[in-house]
Amino acid sequence: MKQPLIQFIDVKKSFGSNHVMNGVNLSIFKGEITAVIGKSGCGKSVLLKHIIGLLTQDSGKILIFGKDLSSMDKKKRQIFKKKLSYMFQENALFDFLNVFDNIALPLSEKSSFGKDEIRKKVMMRMKQLEIETTFDKFPAELSGGMKKRVALARALVTDPDVVLFDEPTTGLDPVRKHAVHSMIQEYQQRIGFTGVVVSHEIPEIFDICQRVIMLDNGRILFQGSPDDILKSDIEGVNSFINGKVDFRDL
Repeated sequence: MKQPLIQFIDVKKSFGSNHVMNGVNLSIFKGEITAVIGKSGCGKSVLLKHIIGLLTQDSGKILIFGKDLSSMDKKKRQIFKKKLSYMFQENALFDFLNVFDNIALPLSEKSSFGKDEIRKKVMMRMKQLEIETTFDKFPAELSGGMKKRVALARALVTDPDVVLFDEPTTGLDPVRKHAVHSMIQEYQQRIGFTGVVVSHEIPEIFDICQRVIMLDNGRILFQGSPDDILKSDIEGVNSFINGKVDFRDL
């Protein structure tokens, strides 16, 4: 059995009396897109923040290729974090920067590349995402779908091994949601990054992922393939997948 790229072992995290993760065990494998699903407030975004290092678990272990993240020295943590990228729910583009400068920002802040090398990397990603003609435009001048492409270009410009997507289709109509899913799938196949996508788009998200993880009440209710979750008879999984949610869960 292949070793997970990222593994949570009995991870717990609470905010006061709110036990957001109550013994989470999961595996994310290199080169796959993993969808993380579950009811609102179940801890999906908190899970991403543990991977990227914005939050630290109360107990349990988070392993990166079998090595405990918490036991890594500062240098090794920094090396791992440089291999991570994050596409925020609301794109998080800076209105006062044009498209080129928004995409270049991670390279300008975190690397020793010169201006010519930064320009080369930015233009390469822009060309891949077919947004090179927008380089001097500002976010306010772009459509919602174009902003998503810019946000993805910025997430990919550092050549990350892992890209975390926090509900990337929030606020989009069904046609644009499908376009964003297709965009993630296409560029994951082309570039080969490992993707982790927090999503409410069910069953649409199953079309682009190889693995599904479902969170419920601070625990993993299911992890496996899209085909397996659609056939699952686990209590709570089938009702969630088919939209049969009790009003008390709202």
